[in-house]
Amino acid sequence: MKVVAFNGSPNKEGNTYHAIQLVAAELEKEGVETEIVHVGNKAIRGCIACYQCVKNQDEQCAIKDEVNEWVQKMKEADGIIIGSPVHYSGVGGTMKSFLDRAFFVAGVNGGLLRHKVGAAVVAVRRSGGVTTFDELNHFLNYSEMLLPTSNYWNVIHGRTPGEALQDGEGMQIMRVLGKNMLWLLRLLENGKGVVPEPEREAKVMTNFIR
Repeated sequence: MKVVAFNGSPNKEGNTYHAIQLVAAELEKEGVETEIVHVGNKAIRGCIACYQCVKNQDEQCAIKDEVNEWVQKMKEADGIIIGSPVHYSGVGGTMKSFLDRAFFVAGVNGGLLRHKVGAAVVAVRRSGGVTTFDELNHFLNYSEMLLPTSNYWNVIHGRTPGEALQDGEGMQIMRVLGKNMLWLLRLLENGKGVVPEPEREAKVMTNFIR
């Protein structure tokens, strides 16, 4: 099994990275391959609403940058972790641009992320962690992914890089999340071909202004 994680912080090894690492460590203990992709230091622009990904059905965004490679990593993975720092009580801008494009491409090209295991983690200095966690979960929920939980919100606190490792409760939250993610991955692996998967329904779009 493989899990790919996306670090939305501009800092390669800041507190978002350490949050992801704590989750990944629990997976790696049991032989799950993990990869961390650094998104937050890239120049990723937002979706331009051209709908070429809908028209072409080629699993590609019309903007030719790293996002297309990352979509394929997500497609091939069994589990996905999305991590972000908190910018004005929300997801960091570069990470948001990546998520908007990648999850839209995946969704309109046959639901590439459907029934994969997905988890969100957040690193914050003081406030805004829960609102950012909620924002990240919107992407996972909309994609029909399966979300493992922890014993509190998946938020860890720290200001300078590595300071999050002094947050005892935050570290436990990430460890428990990693263990529960591993358990859910194993349930899915062992359930394939045993428990039938529900059929994917075509999306119904209701517009209220006519």
